[in-house]
Amino acid sequence: MTDAPASHFTPRVFSGIQPSGGLTLGNYLGALKRFSEMQDEGRECIFCMVDLHAITVWQDPDKLRHNTRELTAGFIASGVDPEKSILFNQSAVPEHAQLAWIFNTVARMGWMQRMTQWKDKAGKNAEKASLGLFAYPALMAADILIYHATHVPVGEDQKQHIELTRDVAAKFNHDYGVDFFPMTEPVIEGAATRVMSLRDGSKKMSKSDPSDASRINLTDDADTIAKKIRKAKTDPDALPSEAKGLEDRPEARNLVNIYAAFTNQSIDQVLAEVGGQQFGTFKPMLADLAVAKLSPISTEMARLLNDTSEIDRILARGAEQARDITAPILKKTYEIVGLVGA
Repeated sequence: MTDAPASHFTPRVFSGIQPSGGLTLGNYLGALKRFSEMQDEGRECIFCMVDLHAITVWQDPDKLRHNTRELTAGFIASGVDPEKSILFNQSAVPEHAQLAWIFNTVARMGWMQRMTQWKDKAGKNAEKASLGLFAYPALMAADILIYHATHVPVGEDQKQHIELTRDVAAKFNHDYGVDFFPMTEPVIEGAATRVMSLRDGSKKMSKSDPSDASRINLTDDADTIAKKIRKAKTDPDALPSEAKGLEDRPEARNLVNIYAAFTNQSIDQVLAEVGGQQFGTFKPMLADLAVAKLSPISTEMARLLNDTSEIDRILARGAEQARDITAPILKKTYEIVGLVGA
Protein backbone atom coordinates (compact mmCIF):
# COMPACT_ATOMS: atom_id res chain seq x y z
CA MET A 1 0.00 0.00 0.00
CA THR A 2 1.24 3.50 -0.85
CA ASP A 3 2.31 5.72 2.04
CA ALA A 4 -0.01 8.58 2.97
CA PRO A 5 0.53 11.29 0.36
CA ALA A 6 1.11 14.13 2.82
CA SER A 7 2.60 13.87 6.28
CA HIS A 8 0.12 16.19 8.00
CA PHE A 9 -2.88 14.12 6.88
CA THR A 10 -3.70 11.20 9.17
CA PRO A 11 -3.85 7.94 7.12
CA ARG A 12 -7.54 7.17 6.73
CA VAL A 13 -9.38 4.70 4.48
CA PHE A 14 -12.78 5.54 2.99
CA SER A 15 -14.94 3.57 0.60
CA GLY A 16 -18.60 3.25 -0.28
CA ILE A 17 -20.91 0.92 -2.17
CA GLN A 18 -24.23 1.77 -3.80
CA PRO A 19 -27.21 -0.01 -2.22
CA SER A 20 -28.54 -1.19 -5.56
CA GLY A 21 -29.50 -4.68 -4.35
CA GLY A 22 -28.20 -8.15 -5.02
CA LEU A 23 -24.71 -8.46 -3.52
CA THR A 24 -22.52 -10.95 -5.41
CA LEU A 25 -19.22 -12.76 -5.05
CA GLY A 26 -17.74 -9.87 -7.02
CA ASN A 27 -18.78 -7.41 -4.28
CA TYR A 28 -17.29 -9.71 -1.63
CA LEU A 29 -13.91 -10.45 -3.23
CA GLY A 30 -13.54 -7.07 -4.93
CA ALA A 31 -14.57 -4.96 -1.94
CA LEU A 32 -16.07 -6.36 1.28
CA LYS A 33 -13.32 -8.92 2.00
CA ARG A 34 -10.64 -6.29 1.40
CA PHE A 35 -12.44 -3.78 3.64
CA SER A 36 -12.47 -6.33 6.46
CA GLU A 37 -8.75 -7.01 5.99
CA MET A 38 -7.86 -3.32 6.00
CA GLN A 39 -9.80 -2.84 9.21
CA ASP A 40 -8.03 -5.78 10.84
CA GLU A 41 -4.65 -4.32 9.86
CA GLY A 42 -5.42 -1.51 12.30
CA ARG A 43 -6.15 1.26 9.79
CA GLU A 44 -8.80 3.88 10.51
CA CYS A 45 -11.64 2.82 8.21
CA ILE A 46 -14.88 4.55 7.21
CA PHE A 47 -17.39 2.64 5.08
CA CYS A 48 -20.55 4.08 3.60
CA MET A 49 -23.79 2.91 1.95
CA VAL A 50 -23.94 5.60 -0.74
CA ASP A 51 -27.72 5.91 -0.97
CA LEU A 52 -27.58 9.46 -2.39
CA HIS A 53 -25.67 8.07 -5.37
CA ALA A 54 -28.32 5.37 -5.82
CA ILE A 55 -31.08 7.96 -6.47
CA THR A 56 -29.26 9.49 -9.45
CA VAL A 57 -31.51 7.01 -11.27
CA TRP A 58 -35.07 6.45 -10.02
CA GLN A 59 -35.43 3.97 -7.16
CA ASP A 60 -38.47 2.40 -5.57
CA PRO A 61 -38.33 3.95 -2.04
CA ASP A 62 -39.23 0.75 -0.14
CA LYS A 63 -36.74 -1.25 -2.18
CA LEU A 64 -34.01 1.34 -1.60
CA ARG A 65 -34.55 1.14 2.17
CA HIS A 66 -34.35 -2.66 2.02
CA ASN A 67 -31.25 -2.58 -0.20
CA THR A 68 -29.49 -0.17 2.18
CA ARG A 69 -30.10 -2.49 5.11
CA GLU A 70 -29.15 -5.57 3.06
CA LEU A 71 -25.87 -3.93 2.04
CA THR A 72 -25.15 -3.05 5.68
CA ALA A 73 -25.81 -6.68 6.60
CA GLY A 74 -23.38 -7.70 3.85
CA PHE A 75 -20.64 -5.47 5.29
CA ILE A 76 -21.11 -6.84 8.82
CA ALA A 77 -21.43 -10.49 7.73
CA SER A 78 -18.24 -10.12 5.65
CA GLY A 79 -16.26 -9.14 8.73
CA VAL A 80 -16.52 -5.34 8.86
CA ASP A 81 -16.91 -4.75 12.60
CA PRO A 82 -18.89 -1.63 13.62
CA GLU A 83 -16.79 -1.56 16.80
CA LYS A 84 -13.62 -1.12 14.72
CA SER A 85 -14.86 0.73 11.62
CA ILE A 86 -17.38 3.53 11.07
CA LEU A 87 -20.37 2.15 9.14
CA PHE A 88 -23.23 4.43 8.06
CA ASN A 89 -25.53 5.50 5.25
CA GLN A 90 -24.54 8.59 3.27
CA SER A 91 -27.85 10.46 3.52
CA ALA A 92 -27.60 10.46 7.34
CA VAL A 93 -24.46 12.65 7.15
CA PRO A 94 -25.52 15.93 5.47
CA GLU A 95 -21.95 17.21 5.15
CA HIS A 96 -21.50 14.91 2.12
CA ALA A 97 -24.11 16.82 0.12
CA GLN A 98 -23.00 20.21 1.49
CA LEU A 99 -19.39 19.69 0.43
CA ALA A 100 -20.61 18.31 -2.92
CA TRP A 101 -22.19 21.71 -3.64
CA ILE A 102 -18.87 23.45 -2.99
CA PHE A 103 -17.21 20.96 -5.32
CA ASN A 104 -19.87 21.60 -7.98
CA THR A 105 -18.42 25.11 -8.13
CA VAL A 106 -14.85 23.78 -8.33
CA ALA A 107 -15.22 20.93 -10.84
CA ARG A 108 -15.46 21.80 -14.54
CA MET A 109 -18.13 20.68 -17.01
CA GLY A 110 -15.47 19.16 -19.26
CA TRP A 111 -14.23 16.95 -16.43
CA MET A 112 -17.72 15.52 -15.94
CA GLN A 113 -18.31 14.99 -19.66
CA ARG A 114 -15.16 12.89 -19.90
CA MET A 115 -16.27 10.46 -17.17
CA THR A 116 -16.62 6.96 -18.63
CA GLN A 117 -19.57 6.06 -16.40
CA TRP A 118 -21.49 9.16 -17.52
CA LYS A 119 -20.99 8.17 -21.15
CA ASP A 120 -21.98 4.56 -20.43
CA LYS A 121 -25.07 5.32 -18.34
CA ALA A 122 -26.41 8.37 -20.19
CA GLY A 123 -25.45 7.15 -23.68
CA LYS A 124 -27.38 8.79 -26.49
CA ASN A 125 -30.07 9.96 -24.06
CA ALA A 126 -27.85 12.42 -22.21
CA GLU A 127 -30.49 15.17 -22.54
CA LYS A 128 -32.92 13.02 -20.54
CA ALA A 129 -30.45 11.92 -17.84
CA SER A 130 -30.67 13.56 -14.42
CA LEU A 131 -28.39 16.41 -13.43
CA GLY A 132 -27.45 14.24 -10.43
CA LEU A 133 -26.14 11.49 -12.71
CA PHE A 134 -23.97 14.05 -14.52
CA ALA A 135 -22.67 15.72 -11.35
CA TYR A 136 -22.32 12.67 -9.11
CA PRO A 137 -18.48 12.53 -9.40
CA ALA A 138 -18.46 15.80 -7.41
CA LEU A 139 -20.48 14.05 -4.71
CA MET A 140 -18.08 11.11 -4.85
CA ALA A 141 -15.17 13.52 -4.37
CA ALA A 142 -17.03 15.02 -1.40
CA ASP A 143 -17.66 11.55 0.07
CA ILE A 144 -13.92 11.00 0.17
CA LEU A 145 -12.59 14.45 1.00
CA ILE A 146 -15.10 15.31 3.75
CA TYR A 147 -13.05 12.79 5.79
CA HIS A 148 -9.66 13.94 4.45
CA ALA A 149 -9.36 10.28 3.39
CA THR A 150 -5.88 9.43 2.15
CA HIS A 151 -6.64 6.01 0.63
CA VAL A 152 -9.64 4.57 -1.19
CA PRO A 153 -9.80 0.86 -2.08
CA VAL A 154 -11.42 0.64 -5.52
CA GLY A 155 -11.74 -1.63 -8.51
CA GLU A 156 -9.83 -0.78 -11.68
CA ASP A 157 -13.05 0.62 -13.22
CA GLN A 158 -13.34 3.26 -10.46
CA LYS A 159 -9.82 4.62 -10.77
CA GLN A 160 -11.01 7.52 -12.95
CA HIS A 161 -13.19 8.78 -10.10
CA ILE A 162 -10.20 8.96 -7.76
CA GLU A 163 -8.29 10.90 -10.40
CA LEU A 164 -11.16 13.37 -10.56
CA THR A 165 -11.20 13.59 -6.75
CA ARG A 166 -7.51 14.51 -6.87
CA ASP A 167 -8.24 17.13 -9.56
CA VAL A 168 -10.97 18.67 -7.39
CA ALA A 169 -8.72 18.71 -4.32
CA ALA A 170 -5.82 20.23 -6.26
CA LYS A 171 -7.98 22.95 -7.84
CA PHE A 172 -9.63 23.84 -4.51
CA ASN A 173 -6.25 24.03 -2.78
CA HIS A 174 -4.83 26.12 -5.63
CA ASP A 175 -7.82 28.46 -5.98
CA TYR A 176 -7.87 29.29 -2.27
CA GLY A 177 -4.12 29.12 -1.62
CA VAL A 178 -4.38 26.36 0.97
CA ASP A 179 -3.15 22.81 1.53
CA PHE A 180 -6.44 21.64 3.00
CA PHE A 181 -7.54 18.56 1.03
CA PRO A 182 -5.20 15.57 0.56
CA MET A 183 -4.22 13.95 -2.72
CA THR A 184 -6.12 10.71 -2.17
CA GLU A 185 -4.50 7.50 -3.40
CA PRO A 186 -6.48 4.65 -5.00
CA VAL A 187 -5.69 1.20 -3.58
CA ILE A 188 -6.07 -1.49 -6.24
CA GLU A 189 -4.84 -4.86 -5.06
CA GLY A 190 -5.72 -8.54 -4.86
CA ALA A 191 -6.18 -11.35 -7.37
CA ALA A 192 -9.93 -10.88 -7.83
CA THR A 193 -10.46 -7.13 -7.88
CA ARG A 194 -12.59 -7.83 -10.96
CA VAL A 195 -14.62 -11.06 -10.74
CA MET A 196 -16.04 -12.28 -14.05
CA SER A 197 -19.24 -14.09 -14.99
CA LEU A 198 -19.34 -17.86 -14.39
CA ARG A 199 -20.97 -18.24 -17.83
CA ASP A 200 -18.72 -15.87 -19.81
CA GLY A 201 -15.22 -15.06 -18.58
CA SER A 202 -15.05 -11.92 -20.74
CA LYS A 203 -17.88 -10.18 -18.85
CA LYS A 204 -17.87 -8.81 -15.31
CA MET A 205 -20.02 -10.72 -12.80
CA SER A 206 -23.21 -8.69 -12.52
CA LYS A 207 -26.47 -8.84 -10.61
CA SER A 208 -28.21 -7.54 -13.76
CA ASP A 209 -27.21 -10.56 -15.89
CA PRO A 210 -30.44 -12.40 -16.81
CA SER A 211 -28.81 -15.74 -15.91
CA ASP A 212 -28.63 -16.36 -12.16
CA ALA A 213 -26.07 -19.09 -12.93
CA SER A 214 -23.64 -16.36 -14.05
CA ARG A 215 -23.07 -15.15 -10.49
CA ILE A 216 -22.88 -16.26 -6.88
CA ASN A 217 -25.17 -14.16 -4.70
CA LEU A 218 -24.12 -13.56 -1.10
CA THR A 219 -27.60 -14.75 -0.13
CA ASP A 220 -27.17 -18.13 -1.92
CA ASP A 221 -27.19 -21.23 0.30
CA ALA A 222 -24.40 -23.82 0.35
CA ASP A 223 -26.01 -26.16 -2.21
CA THR A 224 -26.62 -23.32 -4.67
CA ILE A 225 -23.05 -22.04 -4.33
CA ALA A 226 -21.58 -25.50 -4.94
CA LYS A 227 -23.86 -26.17 -7.91
CA LYS A 228 -22.98 -22.87 -9.61
CA ILE A 229 -19.24 -23.49 -9.25
CA ARG A 230 -19.54 -27.07 -10.58
CA LYS A 231 -21.54 -25.83 -13.59
CA ALA A 232 -19.28 -22.84 -14.30
CA LYS A 233 -18.12 -22.63 -17.90
CA THR A 234 -14.59 -23.94 -18.51
CA ASP A 235 -12.51 -25.29 -21.39
CA PRO A 236 -11.29 -28.86 -22.04
CA ASP A 237 -7.61 -28.26 -21.21
CA ALA A 238 -5.85 -28.99 -17.91
CA LEU A 239 -4.84 -26.09 -15.71
CA PRO A 240 -1.38 -24.68 -16.56
CA SER A 241 1.54 -24.52 -14.13
CA GLU A 242 2.20 -20.80 -14.63
CA ALA A 243 0.11 -17.65 -15.15
CA LYS A 244 1.13 -17.21 -18.79
CA GLY A 245 -0.79 -20.39 -19.61
CA LEU A 246 -4.08 -18.66 -18.65
CA GLU A 247 -3.81 -16.17 -21.51
CA ASP A 248 -6.74 -16.53 -23.93
CA ARG A 249 -8.50 -18.76 -21.35
CA PRO A 250 -10.86 -16.25 -19.65
CA GLU A 251 -13.03 -18.80 -17.82
CA ALA A 252 -10.03 -20.71 -16.48
CA ARG A 253 -8.37 -17.47 -15.42
CA ASN A 254 -11.52 -16.34 -13.61
CA LEU A 255 -11.85 -19.53 -11.56
CA VAL A 256 -8.15 -19.49 -10.66
CA ASN A 257 -8.47 -15.80 -9.67
CA ILE A 258 -11.40 -16.63 -7.40
CA TYR A 259 -9.47 -19.49 -5.77
CA ALA A 260 -6.45 -17.19 -5.29
CA ALA A 261 -8.58 -14.47 -3.70
CA PHE A 262 -10.25 -16.91 -1.29
CA THR A 263 -6.90 -18.33 -0.19
CA ASN A 264 -4.94 -15.01 -0.22
CA GLN A 265 -2.43 -16.47 -2.67
CA SER A 266 -0.95 -15.19 -5.91
CA ILE A 267 -1.96 -16.78 -9.23
CA ASP A 268 1.46 -18.41 -9.48
CA GLN A 269 1.13 -19.92 -6.00
CA VAL A 270 -2.25 -21.43 -6.90
CA LEU A 271 -0.97 -22.84 -10.18
CA ALA A 272 2.04 -24.37 -8.45
CA GLU A 273 -0.51 -26.25 -6.34
CA VAL A 274 -3.14 -27.19 -8.96
CA GLY A 275 -1.26 -27.02 -12.29
CA GLY A 276 -1.94 -30.11 -14.42
CA GLN A 277 -5.34 -30.77 -12.83
CA GLN A 278 -8.45 -31.14 -14.94
CA PHE A 279 -11.47 -29.02 -14.05
CA GLY A 280 -13.25 -32.16 -12.87
CA THR A 281 -10.81 -32.13 -9.95
CA PHE A 282 -10.35 -28.40 -9.51
CA LYS A 283 -13.98 -27.27 -9.52
CA PRO A 284 -15.04 -29.45 -6.55
CA MET A 285 -12.06 -28.04 -4.60
CA LEU A 286 -13.15 -24.51 -5.48
CA ALA A 287 -16.78 -25.31 -4.64
CA ASP A 288 -15.83 -26.60 -1.17
CA LEU A 289 -13.71 -23.51 -0.58
CA ALA A 290 -16.47 -21.14 -1.72
CA VAL A 291 -19.04 -22.84 0.50
CA ALA A 292 -16.71 -22.69 3.51
CA LYS A 293 -16.07 -18.97 2.98
CA LEU A 294 -19.53 -17.79 1.88
CA SER A 295 -22.04 -19.92 3.81
CA PRO A 296 -21.35 -18.15 7.13
CA ILE A 297 -21.90 -14.82 5.34
CA SER A 298 -25.30 -15.76 3.92
CA THR A 299 -26.36 -17.18 7.32
CA GLU A 300 -25.35 -14.01 9.19
CA MET A 301 -27.00 -11.76 6.57
CA ALA A 302 -30.25 -13.69 7.00
CA ARG A 303 -30.04 -13.28 10.78
CA LEU A 304 -29.48 -9.54 10.58
CA LEU A 305 -32.24 -8.99 8.02
CA ASN A 306 -34.70 -10.95 10.14
CA ASP A 307 -34.71 -8.05 12.62
CA THR A 308 -33.46 -4.84 11.01
CA SER A 309 -33.53 -2.83 14.27
CA GLU A 310 -29.93 -3.94 14.95
CA ILE A 311 -28.85 -2.68 11.51
CA ASP A 312 -30.65 0.63 12.05
CA ARG A 313 -28.92 1.13 15.41
CA ILE A 314 -25.52 0.44 13.86
CA LEU A 315 -26.16 2.91 11.02
CA ALA A 316 -27.41 5.62 13.39
CA ARG A 317 -24.37 5.29 15.66
CA GLY A 318 -22.05 5.24 12.65
CA ALA A 319 -23.62 8.46 11.33
CA GLU A 320 -22.93 10.17 14.67
CA GLN A 321 -19.30 8.99 14.57
CA ALA A 322 -18.96 10.15 10.97
CA ARG A 323 -20.32 13.61 11.79
CA ASP A 324 -17.72 14.04 14.52
CA ILE A 325 -15.20 14.01 11.65
CA THR A 326 -17.17 15.75 8.89
CA ALA A 327 -18.62 18.73 10.78
CA PRO A 328 -15.29 20.46 11.58
CA ILE A 329 -13.92 19.76 8.08
CA LEU A 330 -17.01 21.33 6.47
CA LYS A 331 -16.87 24.29 8.88
CA LYS A 332 -13.26 24.96 7.90
CA THR A 333 -14.12 24.57 4.19
CA TYR A 334 -16.86 27.21 4.54
CA GLU A 335 -14.42 29.55 6.28
CA ILE A 336 -11.85 29.08 3.49
CA VAL A 337 -14.47 29.81 0.80
CA GLY A 338 -15.77 32.85 2.71
CA LEU A 339 -19.25 31.67 3.58
CA VAL A 340 -20.53 33.78 6.48
CA GLY A 341 -22.10 32.07 9.49
CA ALA A 342 -20.32 28.76 8.94
